[in-house]
Formats: sequence, C-alpha cells, structure tokens
Amino acid sequence: MFWDSTMVLLIPAILLSLFAQYRISSAYKHYSSIRAQSGLTGAQAARAILNGNGLYDVRVEPIGGRLSDHYDPRSRVINLSEDVYHGNSLSSVAVAAHETGHALQHASGYFPMQLRSSFVPVANIGSGAGPILIMIGLFMPSFGWLLQLGILAFTFAVLFQLITLPVEYNASHRALLLLQEGRMLGSDEVRGARSVLNAAALTYVAAALAAVLQLARFILIARGRSDD
Repeated sequence: MFWDSTMVLLIPAILLSLFAQYRISSAYKHYSSIRAQSGLTGAQAARAILNGNGLYDVRVEPIGGRLSDHYDPRSRVINLSEDVYHGNSLSSVAVAAHETGHALQHASGYFPMQLRSSFVPVANIGSGAGPILIMIGLFMPSFGWLLQLGILAFTFAVLFQLITLPVEYNASHRALLLLQEGRMLGSDEVRGARSVLNAAALTYVAAALAAVLQLARFILIARGRSDD
C-alpha cells in the first residue's frame, strides 16, 4: 500500500513473518508425527485441564480448518481444529492446552486478556477503516484531516497487536505448567510442546512488528505531506 521509499521499513517484518510461518509449519508438522505417551487427544487434554480447574461449563468443540484453534470468551467454548481435537500427537496436546490457557485467563480475570477484549471493536475499526481514511487523506488534500484520523484509528489496531503478546505468551506458559503438573506429558515431551508453542508465539511477534512498522510508515508519509 502506498509504494514509496518508506516501504523499506516493512522489510524486517516481512522477513520475520516468513520465518515465523516456516517455524510454525515445520514445528507443527514434526511434532504432529510424534504420539503423546499418555495417548490423550487434544480434546481429552483440554477437558482434563478444564475439569481440574473447575471449569466444567466450558465446552470443547471441533471446528473446521487447519490451525484455526481459538477460545471464544463470549460463548465460553474452546474451538479446536479437527487435527487437534482428534489427534493424540504432541502438537495436538500442546495447542489444545494453549487454548485452555486462554479459558483459564478468562476465568481468573487476567487483566491483559480483559484489556484485549475491550480493544476488539476499535481494533477492528482501526485495521479496516484506518488505511482507507489514510488513503483518502493522501489523495484528496482538501480532506487532509482524514489522514490524521486514519492514523489515530490504525493506532488502536497496533495497540491490540501489542496487547496480544502477553496474552499469548501467558497462555503458553500456563499450558506447559498444566501439562507437567497433570503429568499429561513427560519432561522430554514438554520440550517438544514448548517448541510448537514458541513457534506459534513468533507469528504474533511478527504481526505486532508489522503493525508497528506500518504505523511508523504512515506517520512518516503524513509528515512528508505536511512538509510539502
């Protein structure tokens, strides 16, 4: 978008995104071929963790897609992709435990998660409307104020990405502890689960970096136009 010299700012984010996608794909594929010694499927592991923490009313359900796993705090449902839900690999158990970590965050009132949830509406508006407003402001000088409004809107989308980082890392940290404490994975297996979750976390770091650098680029473009 807006091809000019400032595009060079996005190169680190693009490279990191490509590396992150490679890491998650390779790690997930590798540990999907290794069966968990406990024999638990992702669904069973999630259910065991939930029950062990008194969250009997949180449902675990299968959902279509690959790596489409997520926790829905509105309906209190852990949605697991078919491979994770039915699979009994280290990848399946790790991903299921991670999403269960989000359910535990929600139940305990984990502040970063609450903050992220409150940002969802404005972040959606910012990521969708922000670039459009910026484009109008750039190409229609008489509506230059829209450029500033667009940058402000996009800032909320960037903040959402930054708030997501501690939420995701904390969920992974909880998952690994719960898997160890519940003896659902042995110490050697936990290393494999950690590799999968660390690779997944890197994708969020890449997304946050891309958002921050895109915002910096928009600001530079706006300053350049104001100096003209």
